[in-house]
Amino acid sequence: MTIAATFWRRRFGRLPANTTRLFEVEPGTQVRAECHWQENPGKHATIVVLHGLEGSSDSGYMLGIAEKAWIAGFNVVRLNQRNCGGTERLTQTLYHSGLSGDIRSVIFELIESDHLTEIFAVGFSMGGNLVLKMAGELADSPPSQICGFVAVAPALDLAACADALGERRNLIYQRHFVRGLKRRMRLKTRLFPEIFPVDGMRNIRSVREFDELITARFCGFAGADDYYQRSSAGQLLEMIRRPCLILTSQDDPFVPISSFSNPAIRENHCIELVVAQHGGHCAFISNEPGDARFWAENRVVEFCLQRSRLIG
Repeated sequence: MTIAATFWRRRFGRLPANTTRLFEVEPGTQVRAECHWQENPGKHATIVVLHGLEGSSDSGYMLGIAEKAWIAGFNVVRLNQRNCGGTERLTQTLYHSGLSGDIRSVIFELIESDHLTEIFAVGFSMGGNLVLKMAGELADSPPSQICGFVAVAPALDLAACADALGERRNLIYQRHFVRGLKRRMRLKTRLFPEIFPVDGMRNIRSVREFDELITARFCGFAGADDYYQRSSAGQLLEMIRRPCLILTSQDDPFVPISSFSNPAIRENHCIELVVAQHGGHCAFISNEPGDARFWAENRVVEFCLQRSRLIG
């Protein structure tokens, strides 16, 4: 199902044209978003959606969420993580699974500069980890304009996900991610050779090895284990204080279902966990035709609609 969702031909003819916007998330670093604004945006709720590892604002699930949310009456901000979606020139840094401050900065700008009054943060996979990490870091003091969080197949235990990717059955996924990470790193080296004097990437064969030799080296971590421990949202789930939906599946190939046995999920009344028997990774393809085909996208929009005062 994971592979099928990646290559499924989809048309998004009802999604209006987007406007591109740059957000400065820290000095010298910008991220790019593709925005779909309703008429009089301030009178509508907004969904800010973040993609997963080696995805972009143009990933199928990002466009699927955007179309469904737009039709339901939301503004939509399809946010690229650092260096993603062809934005490598916008920063001299790398992206990684702990940069929850980026989406927080974008949301705060939308509140302070655009005066938006209802915002939902939605993340897929690695983006789901970032959304949950941000939610936990905000703890008891999130802005009143943030109405809820959604994480689809969140990689909230990064070490467990890296180990799962290393299993023989996930060889195709491991190769895909490693190939993309290496390609992006080679481009960063060409753009900023004085910052990234990369050597030895030829021998990297796994995401864990990449994180040990590249991510940790250039992002201030002692090693892959330190990076995973400090960047995983699992340790912050008990701090979430706004409505939060987590969607996952029992057959996700590289986000182990055991990650969701974390007691903080069960004990935090703000968190609703929905576990599908089948769904793969960020796929959730149903037997229903048309708009109902991609089950998780509908659940995300429904969750936000139920908690919006501006729409519904």
